[in-house]
Amino acid sequence: MSTSARRPDPFVDHLLELMAPLAARIGPITAKRMFGGHGLYYDGLMFGLVTDGRCYLKADAVTLPRFEAQGCEPFSYRSGGKEVVLRHYLSLPAQCLESPGEMEPWAREAVEATLRVANAAPPRRKARG
Repeated sequence: MSTSARRPDPFVDHLLELMAPLAARIGPITAKRMFGGHGLYYDGLMFGLVTDGRCYLKADAVTLPRFEAQGCEPFSYRSGGKEVVLRHYLSLPAQCLESPGEMEPWAREAVEATLRVANAAPPRRKARG
């Protein structure tokens, strides 16, 4: 686990500690600074977004109903005077911040959703040159 930030972010550090048991099973989980927040990564793929003291995890068609059943909110931001909603990044249930045991299934499902989405995407074509 690591963060690549100019100065430590205690909330991101806490999230990485909560995800440590999952990382021990699947491999490194890292945090990288981006756009005033952090992205959470597994195997080079972003499965989480941390901004303004909140964590949002990736969901897909398989996991979205579980997030919605917990009342999780999609990540949103303002751009050009309009609200942009990323419906596949949802807030964590509050209990996830209490223990690794509560965090692990949600983080695991976010990683799995990210891998499903990445594997379903058509391969990129190389530009002719």
